[in-house]
Amino acid sequence: MSFRIFISSVQKEFETERASLAAFIQGDPLLSKQFETFVFEQDLPASDQRPDQAYLDELSKCDLYLGLFGDEYGWEDEDGLSPTHLEFNRATELGISRLIHIKGADDQDKHPKMQALIRAAGNEVIRRRFDSYDSLRANVYASLVNHLESTGILHNLPWDATPARGANLDDLNVEAIARFVRSARKWRNFPLPEDATASEVLAKLHLLEANTPTQGAVLLFGREPQRFLPASLVKCAHFHGTRVAKPIPAHLDVRGTAFDLVNGAVDFVLSKINVSVGTREASSEAPVEYEIPQEVVREAIVNAVAHRDYNSNASVQVSIFDNRVEIWNPGGLPPSLTLALLRKEHRSFPRNLLFAEALYLARYIERYGTGTGDMIRLCREAGLPEPDFQLTDGFLTILHRPARANDKPKAASTNQQGLESRLESRLESRLESALAAKVFLVLREQPLGKAAIAPIIGHKSVSGELHKQINRMLEQKVIERTIPDKPTSRLQKYRLTAKGRALLDSLEAE
Repeated sequence: MSFRIFISSVQKEFETERASLAAFIQGDPLLSKQFETFVFEQDLPASDQRPDQAYLDELSKCDLYLGLFGDEYGWEDEDGLSPTHLEFNRATELGISRLIHIKGADDQDKHPKMQALIRAAGNEVIRRRFDSYDSLRANVYASLVNHLESTGILHNLPWDATPARGANLDDLNVEAIARFVRSARKWRNFPLPEDATASEVLAKLHLLEANTPTQGAVLLFGREPQRFLPASLVKCAHFHGTRVAKPIPAHLDVRGTAFDLVNGAVDFVLSKINVSVGTREASSEAPVEYEIPQEVVREAIVNAVAHRDYNSNASVQVSIFDNRVEIWNPGGLPPSLTLALLRKEHRSFPRNLLFAEALYLARYIERYGTGTGDMIRLCREAGLPEPDFQLTDGFLTILHRPARANDKPKAASTNQQGLESRLESRLESRLESALAAKVFLVLREQPLGKAAIAPIIGHKSVSGELHKQINRMLEQKVIERTIPDKPTSRLQKYRLTAKGRALLDSLEAE
């Protein structure tokens, strides 16, 4: 999202300056990311409207009014007002921020009506004076930077405490906030009651500024977080071999809240690495064991989402290779931490303090810097090499996969595995979920209930995400209930529909 600037002046007097300012703003590395310009003679779309009405309509679509006041007053309408004067008045009526730049050190030689306009502006807005285009450009730059600071885009507030521009409380999911409160009360003794309002919860978390949710609030509880924070998604990819190379058999952009990002990325990894399912001799649930401990995968991804640099335009990337899983995020370590200290007991130094605190309350992270130590310990216990941590153009965590018992499997087995992997990747693309693809393939053999599906796909129990994907496939009519009249029956199972079978046949034939 960017601020739109309406550049206003007497047309002939400042024609060159208006065009030069627009080109300067659009070419500046900082300003071009935050502002776009409207110059009447360059940007007015073709219309049947009268020009004087058209430019006022365009002004109403802008966030800033940049007025260049010189010696001339300009053409006057029947009420004796010039376009520049009308534009200033309209900006004032609409409450649009006005940045006024006046030519010359004094106004005695200016048109009388321009003098009156300058006096009116002087009583309401801060003015700057210029005597050349260079000084005008410097003044405009300072004014725009000051605007960014005053609106929270550029200042010393942390990323997660900065108001999310354009967002309001209606952009948040109140059900997600209610779930958060219930979980935080259960696990972390969160003091607010379950019926606390969204405003009360955000205020308690310091994620509300003048009734505007902060960027941290939007990523935690937003209905569409990437609408306001487009780079906050997690990009997942699965590669054949040990290097990045095409074709990429499976890839997924995980979107949603911070909790969705973590859950979706973890599910993607767990759906691609090897898993063994034991018997039910010891309990009613079959034990599940991943080649990389599930807790290690989760910790690495949570760290990347929680501690990345959200001022960067890059996204967290999760890459799966035959011999390792890499989790990369934009941002490095805080000055007080080193790679060596990560492997020892150390204090926690979260980059995004308020954001991390909410993740702690939701039981996604701990406060005490134990995450990397737990990853190292769990990998050792699993007989795996310790994770590697590297500072590249960001922060990289490498989780090593175990060596295969047979480095050269039989050709027939390899071909079969390859066909199955390609089929699962095609399903994942069609169903837009790695988890849905795994469930779909499980159901092609026989109807099963959720409790039976969970251990087969590597879940310890029936998760919320499993519920969600089964409901999505029911809506898509690729699976159906075996007892349709009793959706909540404890004997309920799921099977592929004729549409689902047709989808499977078409993908197998590709």
